[in-house]
Amino acid sequence: MNVDQKRGWNVANKFAVAGAIAALVAGLTSTVPNAYAGGTIKVDDDKFISVGMGMRMSFNTVEDGSASGAQWSNSFGVNNARIYINGGIHKYVKFAFNTECFNCTIGSGTNQFGGTANIGLLDAIGQFEFNEMVNFWVGRTLVPTERGELNGPFYHAVFDGFRTPFNQADFSGNFGAGGAGIYGRDNGVVFFGKVHPFGTHLQYVASVFTGLQSGGTGCNVSVSQAAAAAVDGITLTPYAGACGPNQRNKIKYSGRITWNLLSDESNPGYYTSGTYYGAAGDILAIAAGGEYQEDGSGSALNPHNFTSFVTDVLFEKVLGTAGVFTANAELKRYWAQNLAAFSDASAQTGGGCFCMFGGTSWTMYALYLFPQEIGIGKFQPYGRYTGLNAQFAGSRNEFELGMNYVISGFNARVSTYWRTGNIGGTGTFNGQNLGYGPGSTGQHVDTFVMALQLQY
Repeated sequence: MNVDQKRGWNVANKFAVAGAIAALVAGLTSTVPNAYAGGTIKVDDDKFISVGMGMRMSFNTVEDGSASGAQWSNSFGVNNARIYINGGIHKYVKFAFNTECFNCTIGSGTNQFGGTANIGLLDAIGQFEFNEMVNFWVGRTLVPTERGELNGPFYHAVFDGFRTPFNQADFSGNFGAGGAGIYGRDNGVVFFGKVHPFGTHLQYVASVFTGLQSGGTGCNVSVSQAAAAAVDGITLTPYAGACGPNQRNKIKYSGRITWNLLSDESNPGYYTSGTYYGAAGDILAIAAGGEYQEDGSGSALNPHNFTSFVTDVLFEKVLGTAGVFTANAELKRYWAQNLAAFSDASAQTGGGCFCMFGGTSWTMYALYLFPQEIGIGKFQPYGRYTGLNAQFAGSRNEFELGMNYVISGFNARVSTYWRTGNIGGTGTFNGQNLGYGPGSTGQHVDTFVMALQLQY
């Protein structure tokens, strides 16, 4: 890409600033507890309650992202602000209650406090955990499909792990009519367990969720019917309200199976991590998962089943005193109603349409954690490539180069990275370009980010 004056300070200058910030951080002397820590009040071995928090903040500068559309944007933002509350009630019964700052995310267009931002319910889970093989979680929880989803934002190996197209519960902005969950969560029941065939470790997860819900108001009114009625002086609104494709209230099914061939992964429930910084030994985890909901995409007049298939691999090798190498790879295939399938103009403009990505996407990245501690942390450079091929649109890709400064695992980490490609643009939802319609190619932009993650 050619560099001109309108792009402001170049990438080399930005990395110089990032290096200065990393050097400043390296001179600090404070420490942060290990992952999954928190303040705990314990009554006995079965009854306890713990409270924790998690915060992620970032400085983002995006090419042509300014109000003029011709200069780099510059913005500080709060990506996540969470409160964790967990507890035990009985030997086999536990709970989790977590909150999030909604509409604080960079790129949503609504990241302002005192306006649209608010603290709301993220997770509300009743946990029935009997033994390693048989466990049930009931309530609002993560839909189990891919490692990227189950890492959540805080346990990815990189700061921004969500670069492939969204699942239903990520694409949606609410529950109820017109929604299919939020932040990867949905209301349902999850069954999971683990067995150890031939010295390996096999985890299985099966679930049932509400999925996409649809309203019924005005669902049978097409654009042509509305136009005909208007001639007679009658006003009809096509796809009124949150009318959508799932008029029979079909539920969603999802599941995942993970086979660890080397060391076992130890995480709460069926959650995952994108790296263990060498603490879990050598890891080779191969997994597959997916979702299905009848009439889970499209519109009332053009319903379509939503189906996804995901396969992912995590490889982590402890190189003794030479550091830790980590690699992640993921392939996703979506079958969903695409804008190109609609002949109805109302559906093409989004009226009552839950229009999702249809096609294939993939992402892969490699990280190397240096063994030497510099200051209070270790440096971890990485590279990443993400690509996608929409069913009715052009292919897109994105390259990312970054550096993590790991102070205390996922509890304290500073990240900086440069990204270039046409997956995200200046007009995006949670950093993802939504224009997958016929002929769309995506806007090519460069992005530079410096970020901080803290949790306890």
